[in-house]
Amino acid sequence: MSEGSGSTGGDRQRLDKWLWFARVIKSRTSAAKLVEEGHVRVNSVRADNPAKSIRPGDVLTIALDHQIRVLKVVAPGERRGPFEEARHLFDELTQPVGNPVPPL
Repeated sequence: MSEGSGSTGGDRQRLDKWLWFARVIKSRTSAAKLVEEGHVRVNSVRADNPAKSIRPGDVLTIALDHQIRVLKVVAPGERRGPFEEARHLFDELTQPVGNPVPPL
């Protein structure tokens, strides 16, 4: 199976590459380091390999310096484009800080 972008790899993509394409992390090297250090979970399971394949529907929990982001993968990336393009690769599931969910 090819891990590249585009149709040859299907809907799967390397975790570190996706994090970089989605503009979650500034560099692919930093994305790989974040994964290796255990700061990324895929579907609630800690990822320890930057080459782990992810696909649409997977939920990523990412521990960054001052926040935890929860993202649902919508599509694999094809390139590192502008933010407006990268935003279409995921749905943000993170609850905003300071806006608690009202009781039912």
